[in-house]
Amino acid sequence: MNERTDPDDLQRPARPPRLGEMGLDNFAPYLMNRIMGRYNASLREEMAALGLSTPKMRALAVLSVIDGIQIRQLAVYSVVEQSTLSRALDSLAAEGLVRREADPSDSRATRIHLTEAGRAAFEKLWPHMAQSYAEMFAGIDTDEQRAFVGTLQKILANIRKHDF
Repeated sequence: MNERTDPDDLQRPARPPRLGEMGLDNFAPYLMNRIMGRYNASLREEMAALGLSTPKMRALAVLSVIDGIQIRQLAVYSVVEQSTLSRALDSLAAEGLVRREADPSDSRATRIHLTEAGRAAFEKLWPHMAQSYAEMFAGIDTDEQRAFVGTLQKILANIRKHDF
């Protein structure tokens, strides 16, 4: 208790470590980008065989779970810029994989629905997605996987900008 504390030290926030001090392997956004880049690359061949791009695949994946959502919601869930998604949806609609419908409660909005052909295309891709997912968690026990996903859900809640 005899040590004196400089009052300036109490008012100055500690400087966060620089990226070079942390290292890329300790920077979560970098790791998440690497993981998703690798995951998407592992599916590229199967997607190409089905005539799908990453934005198309993401749209079909979301619609396989949440069908009939508005385009703006689909953009958020699929993590695709709305302009890129709009082009992908044009292509998917032309291929008969999705259909657009006016939103009955909002005349300015459009809802996107998965067609049977779209569901079939996604079902062909799903086993490859599931396999890539399983490979990501090889050697990681179920409790650790659950904890990791729980942590990701908390992070998403911290940065969420939408109500959904």
